[in-house]
Amino acid sequence: MKLKSSIIILTIICILATAIGMFLIGGIDREQLENWLDAMGILAPIVYVLFYTIGTLLILPSTPLNLTGGAIFGIWWGTFWTAVAAIIAAIVAFSFTRTIGKDIIAKRFAGRWEAIDAEIRLGGLFYMFSIRLLPIIPYGLVNFAAGLTSIRWRDYIVGTLLGTIPGVLPFVMMGSGFTELSKGNISQLLFAFTLTGMLVGGATWYRRRRQFKGK
Repeated sequence: MKLKSSIIILTIICILATAIGMFLIGGIDREQLENWLDAMGILAPIVYVLFYTIGTLLILPSTPLNLTGGAIFGIWWGTFWTAVAAIIAAIVAFSFTRTIGKDIIAKRFAGRWEAIDAEIRLGGLFYMFSIRLLPIIPYGLVNFAAGLTSIRWRDYIVGTLLGTIPGVLPFVMMGSGFTELSKGNISQLLFAFTLTGMLVGGATWYRRRRQFKGK
């Protein structure tokens, strides 16, 4: 019951954070943004990666950050820089839990990481890949909690690498699409919503299938 309540709360937080992010991005002046990017140069993606990494380590909802990446850098560069930041944060958090921060994280996530460990025993690499596709589960929470589980370093890294890009792509596309609404272009936005539904549906189906086999 406690786990279900936590999932419901996390879902509500993610939905609210996404709605707020969409509202803020919708008011962005594209021309002004491009001038800012030209002035910042290489510092723009560096600052974005830094803020994204810190936000993820603080277990803040990653969806608004993904939307911001799309709004600022567009689809392809937005996906690249967002994936880079997400992977850096994933490695840092996992390393911290596996080394000096194990006791701290175990107390912080008592009652939560055990459920993840049970599923990882069934899926390993493929479970890590599928969970990266679910937007209702905070990226930072998975990073820290995974360090307490029995998953191997290799499976964690490979599963994260494979799941991060398709996991962030739809939300980066949404962020980029919202900046195009003023031009009447909604096809990109509709495609992003469709892709999100497909990824969430596929990841949910896979996790339930693995759970059923384990029983």
